Amino acid sequence: MISVQRAPPLRILLADDDEELSQLLRDFLLREGFAVELAHDGDRALVLAQEGGFDALILDVMMPVRSGFDLLRELRRTSTLPVLMLTALGEDIDKILGLELGADDYVPKPCNPREIAARLRAILRRTRGGDADGSRLVDMNIGPISLRAASRSVTAYNQPVTLTTTEFNILAHLMREAGRVVSKETLSQAVLGRPLGPFDRSIDVHISKVRRKLGGDSEAEALISTIHRSGYLFRVFV
Repeated sequence: MISVQRAPPLRILLADDDEELSQLLRDFLLREGFAVELAHDGDRALVLAQEGGFDALILDVMMPVRSGFDLLRELRRTSTLPVLMLTALGEDIDKILGLELGADDYVPKPCNPREIAARLRAILRRTRGGDADGSRLVDMNIGPISLRAASRSVTAYNQPVTLTTTEFNILAHLMREAGRVVSKETLSQAVLGRPLGPFDRSIDVHISKVRRKLGGDSEAEALISTIHRSGYLFRVFV
């Protein structure tokens, strides 16, 4: 007789002060195979997130005691835990600020639980070593940038660089296509796991953050060039 040992469910921390909505979303995610723990204020959520043991955080912007933005700012000092942010519908500033502070992706409220589950799976798939399209990561060395797939680590000019899950995968995708222009639509589908929406600046914000972390906008602009109306290109060093 052959016994199959199931992998433990992925652990999700859901931080939202709307207790009724949180319970409904928790029940849905449990049926989808996730293990979910709830937190209803920012301080409690930060403590749980920093204790570790979670695979991802679903984070509402508006929470008592400590806002989602403040929590994310503090969390990113020490952690690259994948974060899916819940933002107010139509509030572009919330989306952009969340991405600037280190969120991996966002879903506007009111939100469809199925979309949240799909976004979570895309983020977690990337965390485990591939793009949302199933492409596998490999070690790469191009010019002053070195990327290691197994440890998901990056060095720039021989200095370690801390990237979020999404930032790492954007850089990996551009390096894999070095010398070729990659459109924002392609990056959104491959790295975020969704089509690029109208007026969606997610990729632009992530690219800007990657550039800053690689050595500042001026140096990194030479590494990742913006091709007007076409996309982005990682420079090939000869």
